[in-house]
Formats: sequence, structure tokens, C-alpha cells
Amino acid sequence: MLSALRGTSTEILQRYAQSPPTVSLNLASLLSFGRPATSSSVLSSVAIALEEIPRRLAMRVHSLQSLPFIVGTNPYIANTLNAYRDSFQLLATYPPVKTLEDNKRFTLQLEALVQRHANDIPTMAKGFLESAKYMSPTQISNFLDGAIQNRISVRLIAEQHIAVSRALEEASTGEIGVVDTNLRVERMIRMCESYVAELCSATLGASPSVVIDGEVDATFAYVPVHLEYMLTEILKNSFRATVEHHKKALPPVRITLAPDMARIFSYAFTTAKSNDDEDAGGGPYAAQHVGGLANIGGDDPHLFSEITSKGLQTGLGSIAGLGYGLPMSKLYAKYFGGSLELVSLEGWGSDVFLKLRCLSDEAGSSVI
Repeated sequence: MLSALRGTSTEILQRYAQSPPTVSLNLASLLSFGRPATSSSVLSSVAIALEEIPRRLAMRVHSLQSLPFIVGTNPYIANTLNAYRDSFQLLATYPPVKTLEDNKRFTLQLEALVQRHANDIPTMAKGFLESAKYMSPTQISNFLDGAIQNRISVRLIAEQHIAVSRALEEASTGEIGVVDTNLRVERMIRMCESYVAELCSATLGASPSVVIDGEVDATFAYVPVHLEYMLTEILKNSFRATVEHHKKALPPVRITLAPDMARIFSYAFTTAKSNDDEDAGGGPYAAQHVGGLANIGGDDPHLFSEITSKGLQTGLGSIAGLGYGLPMSKLYAKYFGGSLELVSLEGWGSDVFLKLRCLSDEAGSSVI
């Protein structure tokens, strides 16, 4: 009986892994999942979740199973694979959700699943760090790029459905699921600045100010948690480099908001000197300059490692050193058609250009 069950599970997994996702995720499709929030739209959303999430989980299971044997036996990698298998089995065999009461029970299961996979990427990164001699940096980078992109899509589908389900019982806001249709960029920057300034002061004893200019009243439709992550990672690197380079009189970090231009958020900072004695390696993504979709500063093979190599820890969190903050930020930007570029100029510092493709009621898809 147990053997038959395993065989059935394997067949289900193979069938899903061979069936590519049918829904292309973008801001427009996310909005269509949840506007308006009605009983019908919620049940349509749960059907999409039950169809699309197992396909993406099956792809990750297949990818993890295809790793070299010695890498797959690493405890961090093996535990991640088992977690994906369990989650796939749960969703692939979940009974049809036909009523709102069924959906409430399913949503609780989905929330638990999202939480269970919250640390998948850091866990896999540790596994690849321990297995680095068995795979090339390019292979590791490409694998993690795919894992992160897959994770973004799974969480978007899951959290969109959870948010749409909650919207039935809550007052209407400017949010449609996980998308804020009236996101104020300046407010988000100030929120991230407050957190990073506290972190930087606790770690380094000082923090620079932030000056925002350009279209400071700009609003657009976007996923707030994605923008928050990208801004926080960029500001952490900028604050640290500014404090370590200037020591006394700290120049402000300058952020320029510009619609329909290549220069979106622009501010200068000088990267700090790397310290090979502290947190050498910085995790698998410290070697990201050799390849992979999340390549930052491709013209300077030492730039990314300089930014991420020095780990500074505090009770509030880490200001640097995990090795995948900036690469993940670039993948978040690329997911909806944007970009994140870092340009270094000797004697001046570095500029970061973050381009976000968003939705406009007047012009459809636009870039700001």
C-alpha cells in the first residue's frame, strides 16, 4: 500500500512538472484576480491558486532533484526539497474548493504553507555555501536565480489569494490583494529610511540623512512589499558605505524620482573597502559577478563583493554580509519588467538606477 502511494505521488509530481504554468504573472493579471472582491472572484482565485502553485512547486522539486548527488545530500538542501515535496503533495491532492467555507479552511492551510517556506532561500544559500566545491559559481548563481524567481511567483499567487479572501470581510482600501493601486513612493522611502537609519546608527554609530527630489508626489500601482525590500537593501548598502567612507561630515543620500526616464532613483555612495578577514565569501551570491540573472555591476568584477563582503550584525538585523540582498533586489525589479543597475565612478562613488514598470490608468503599462 505504501509503495503504491509513493508511486502515485511520483506520477502526480511528474505530470505537474511536465505541465508549465498557464498563468503569466504581471501587475495587470494580479489586479484581475481580485477586482472586485466578490464571492465569485474569490472562488476563481482559489481555482487559480490550486492549479498554478502545484505546477511551480513541482518545477522546484524537479530542479532540486536534478542537483549533483553530493549537493542534494547536504542537510539544508535536503530539508528544502522535503518541504517542497510536502507542500506540493498537500496542494496537488487538495479537494476542490466550492464554497466560501471551504475557502476559509484552504486559506488557513495556504497561510501556514507560506510561513513554512519563509526561509527557503537563506536555507538553500547555506547549503550551497557548504557545497561550493561541487558546483561552479555560475551553476550556483543560475540555480538560485531560478529558485528566487519561482519563489516570487508562488508567494504572489498565494498572498494575492489570501489578501483577496480577507478583502471580502474588510473595508475597501486602495489595495487590490497584494497590489496597492495608489502607492506613494516618497512615503515608502521615508519608512525604509527610518528603519535603515536606526539599524545603521546601532551598528556604526551614525547614519546619513536622505534628500528626496524630483516627482516627490508620485503614486502608482505596485506591490508594496517588493518595493520595500528593494529600497531597504539599497539604502542599507548606501548608508554603510557613506558612514564608513566619510567618517565625520556625512553627505546626504540623494534620491531622485523621475517618471518616464531611465534615471529613477539616483543617489551617490562610495563602496567600502572589502575585508577578507570578516565573513569571507559573503554567501553564494558573493561570486555572482561571474554569471546569473542577478549580476550587479557587471563591468567591475570586484564591485559586488566589495559591497556585500563585510558583515555587520546587530540585534535589529544585519546591515550587510548575507550575500544575496542586492541580487534578490534585482530579481524583484526584473520580475515586473523593471531593472536595477549599479554604476561606479572612481573618485565620485556609485549611482544606483532602479527602474520600475508599473500600471497607469491612462496609459496602461508605463515606466517610472
